[in-house]
Amino acid sequence: MSTTGQTITGNTSTPLSNVPRRSQAELGPLNPCELEIDLFCKGLRIDPSCTLEADARFITRTRAGLGSGLELVIPGPIKDIWVNVPVEEDFAQQSCYELAYDCGQYWVKDARRDHRYAVRIPPEPGWYTRCTSRGTPMHKVGVLQGTYLGIYISNSCGFWYHSPAVNCKFCASGLNVGVNEVARKDVDDVVEVVRAAKEESGTTFVHFNSGFQGNRDMDEAAPYVQAVKRVGMLVGLQLIPTLDFEKYDQLIDLGADHFSFCYEFQNPEYFARFLPGKQQLVGQQTFFRALEYTAEKLGKGACSGEIIAGVEPIEDTLRAIDYITGIGAFPTVCIFRPTIGSDMEQWPSPRYEDMLIVFRHLYEACRRNQIPIDVTPNIEVSLIVQPGDTRYLAPKTVASSIYHAKMALARWLARPYFAWKMRPKS
Repeated sequence: MSTTGQTITGNTSTPLSNVPRRSQAELGPLNPCELEIDLFCKGLRIDPSCTLEADARFITRTRAGLGSGLELVIPGPIKDIWVNVPVEEDFAQQSCYELAYDCGQYWVKDARRDHRYAVRIPPEPGWYTRCTSRGTPMHKVGVLQGTYLGIYISNSCGFWYHSPAVNCKFCASGLNVGVNEVARKDVDDVVEVVRAAKEESGTTFVHFNSGFQGNRDMDEAAPYVQAVKRVGMLVGLQLIPTLDFEKYDQLIDLGADHFSFCYEFQNPEYFARFLPGKQQLVGQQTFFRALEYTAEKLGKGACSGEIIAGVEPIEDTLRAIDYITGIGAFPTVCIFRPTIGSDMEQWPSPRYEDMLIVFRHLYEACRRNQIPIDVTPNIEVSLIVQPGDTRYLAPKTVASSIYHAKMALARWLARPYFAWKMRPKS
């Protein structure tokens, strides 16, 4: 957890000097994961030939704002990759990538060279336009981000209403919750939306998150967990952590399958500067202790440490990945997005070359620590480069081949287990 001792002056993320990399000029066609990373870094322009109003999920700013892009799918031989591409931010307007529609197919075209990539645009779910029995628009209760259902359960985040405000600098939840989505979700509304997502969109995983609620986060989440398990879904929780570990035990007893902890930066100086509320009212060590407790309680790969790549020095990001995988947790790494309305709106987007280093390292850390990847059925998260996506970056070695064979076997063996976990509970 030690600091690098560097002065924080801006986006100082730089590649490690001893890691080889390809320059943009040397790049041939990108594989699906490389393209995913570059789209996160550069965004995408939309050609007038596109008819996204009819073909795509509508773009909405909910929760922290990180899902405020265009959902698309990059097909590939290993797996199809879901990605929520920035299209409205300033940096996306200067992108070398353009989405165009030609001969009945959507293409991502690279203006730097004569390359184009076939992509799919997932349609808007039919239930988005319906209302619950209470009259609440379903899309204001939960949204699909990839194939999973994301629901923000509480009234925004207390960090925004602290005096003075101590909100996380990259976040826009205080601008979105209560405007683009319902501020506090009714349990019955949530159940109706979850059932619609399960039956009509094939969703298997519901992810609840919440801003700072003054140590009431776990208690407020409990009724939602209990209700959704009656529908028969996997449930994940991303809440402000506590050192009262009995609260995690209680949620596990109710059926919680997964916990994730957003501590964003391994470097304590960056944590303090960009996450003032978490620094003052929670503490970085609380995130670490809660992650370690739940990871040991639920087993390897069942909990996540969530970080942002592209702001703190890259060495710290690599250390974060090593720490998370070293305790048996799942590394959830989000490429920094200068979200509209956030305090960091004008910060530069990360460089592709730097992020390629990060995700090659992520793959190796998962392999080295035997973290299960792409084992849980039908969970594709469009906001991040998933560890399973990084199989496209894997070196062709005996070790990687053995790891992939183990994961394939684990997926097959886990089918009855997840069928049991997703049964409706009385």
